[in-house]
Amino acid sequence: MNFRFSQEALRFRDEVVAFLGDWRDLDAFFLQGHRWPRVRDFFRALGERGWLSLGWPGEPGARPIEFEYLLWDEIAYARAARNPLASGIVAKTIARHGDDAQRRRWLPPIRRGELHFSLAYSEPEAGSDLASLRCRATRNGDAYVVRGQKCWQSYAGDMDCLWLLCRTGAQESRGASLTLLIVEKATPGVEVRPLPTLDGDRLYEVHFHDALVPASQRIGAENGAWAIMATALADERHIQFPPARVRRDLEEVVAWAKAQGLLADPSARRILADLAVRVAEVEALALRVLDAMQRGANAAAAAAANKVVHTLVCQEIARAALDLGGPEALVHGSRVELLWRQSLWETIGGGTSEVMRGIVARQQLGLG
Repeated sequence: MNFRFSQEALRFRDEVVAFLGDWRDLDAFFLQGHRWPRVRDFFRALGERGWLSLGWPGEPGARPIEFEYLLWDEIAYARAARNPLASGIVAKTIARHGDDAQRRRWLPPIRRGELHFSLAYSEPEAGSDLASLRCRATRNGDAYVVRGQKCWQSYAGDMDCLWLLCRTGAQESRGASLTLLIVEKATPGVEVRPLPTLDGDRLYEVHFHDALVPASQRIGAENGAWAIMATALADERHIQFPPARVRRDLEEVVAWAKAQGLLADPSARRILADLAVRVAEVEALALRVLDAMQRGANAAAAAAANKVVHTLVCQEIARAALDLGGPEALVHGSRVELLWRQSLWETIGGGTSEVMRGIVARQQLGLG
């Protein structure tokens, strides 16, 4: 691979960096739940520039996916926010699989940064194995009655809608009887409860007590969600794990080590130099995913490998601060201590590392 960004894309990156100067105080990449009012303003500002819909299929003014990659990579480096699910998985799926009425209803407010979604996929007994989920939607006339539980939803307490994956057929049919519904959070019978996390933010669990959802809010065919989800995942592979976030982690640990007077120790410099090589590996793997997607190649295995290495390096950088021995690394509220706490669940989000290794083994190494 000899990847090069186009000159137009590089000029766009400069524009993004200049724009982010006005949001340098946001710092919501790790603690978005505590900064939500400002994050919502930030997303509206992105929407005003047309940047939330850069990669939507069939969207007027859509640009090559390298633009979307650079946008969220720079936003991650600035620690501003994580890419919203509404303008990513949700909007791209509606653009591809929704009907005209659904596109007219849902896409404009998402494009403007005014409507936000949380994914309601995982359940207590269906995390990585979503084909075993049990949350059920039963058709009753022109609506679905939803009953069941979801858990570990990111930012659901602040979101407007839930992107619900539910079962509409027999349990034993696994992925063949799953359906996607848009559930407005204010719907009677929807209960959202916080689940505090180690990094000081929170996930959520959602209970559906016979919640009534119009059938017009079903995306795609009944029992047709499994194939739709595969397409949605492919849409997002190039922005799920931005490498600039990892580089920023390392830069912060290096700056902290320097301030603590630890760089006089040759072993400390060796540890940080080794981590710089690992960060370069993360960047190369991310570009390999982008390159494959731009060529129209299957990027599933490359994306899985990228996810595994990305999360491992995040954890290695965070642990390095502890290994270097500075006392501030153990002080609650310091940045390096936050990096360590946040890194503990990196291997779970976006698909567990065990599942990702299985994809690499099967699709790239021909094992299993």
